[in-house]
Formats: sequence, C-alpha cells, structure tokens
Amino acid sequence: MGGLALWITGLPGSGKSTAADGIRKLHPDFVILRMDELRKIVTPNPTYSDTERDLVYRSLVYLAMVLTELGRNVIIDATGNRRVWRDLARGLIPDFIEVYLKCTVEECSIRERMRTDTRGAPAGIYRRGERGWPVPGVNVPYEEPLNPEIEVESTVSSAEDIVALIDDSLKRRLNA
Repeated sequence: MGGLALWITGLPGSGKSTAADGIRKLHPDFVILRMDELRKIVTPNPTYSDTERDLVYRSLVYLAMVLTELGRNVIIDATGNRRVWRDLARGLIPDFIEVYLKCTVEECSIRERMRTDTRGAPAGIYRRGERGWPVPGVNVPYEEPLNPEIEVESTVSSAEDIVALIDDSLKRRLNA
C-alpha cells in the first residue's frame, strides 16, 4: 500500500514549517521534505530563475512520489508558488492532500522578520524582495490553489488550530 503526501503550500512566512513540525510531532512516521533543504543540495548557489525553480520543484515532486510508492507518508513543506507543480504531485501521487495556508504578504513579512528558526530558509527574503530578489507574492506570482483539500487563514488561526485541523483530516484519510 502506498503512502500519503500532504503538501503544505503558502507564501514564505505563512506557517508551513510550523504546521509541518506540528503534524510530524503527532505522526512521527511522516517524512518532511523541505524545499529549502533540498535546494541547498540540488542548487547550492541558487539563482531562483524560473528554469531552476522548475527543476527543483520537479525533483521535490519526484522524491515525494518515490517515497509514497515505498509506503512512506510525506509532508511537503514548500511554497510551490506555481500551481503546475502542485498539480503534478496530485497527478503522480494517488493519495494527495493539498493544504493552503492563506496569509497576507504584509503578515508574512512581519513573521519572517521576527522568526529565529529559519529551518533552512534564507533570512530576510521580503527585504530582499523589495530590492528585486525573486520572492513569491512580492515580485514572483503565487498561484493560489483552486481546490485545496484544506484552506486555512493563517492570519487568524493559531498554529495549534491549524495542526488540529490538518490532523483531523489526516485521521479520516488514514483510517478510511
């Protein structure tokens, strides 16, 4: 039996890594695939070009697909600013859940400036975005999911509430 893939998407600073860590704490068998960690290996000197992003996201989807085929449950902790990458994962992974953490760019920027644990993400990305560095939601489009299984306004929901909502959905899916 194959594993399940849970893609937590949203702007940088929307709470993806916090949600992923919370789910992993409740479900220790899940493997977290963090885009920021993968990028350091696949593109150690990233340019964040469209071509490079496409390569790295397709690599992430492939890795998630292989792990789920081996029966592992996976959390994809990645902005995934283009819908095509999330749709690719949905098409290749039979048991797929998309979680959209909706948050304003302004709130994400405040959170990003205040965080102490970047979990491998580059620091100061919104300030860099103001200077022309490619940042989803600032100067690179973020294509919101059209029909995510779970959508949460992370500006008004606590991290605990978000994790509980995702966990409820997971329990229903895993016990079905």
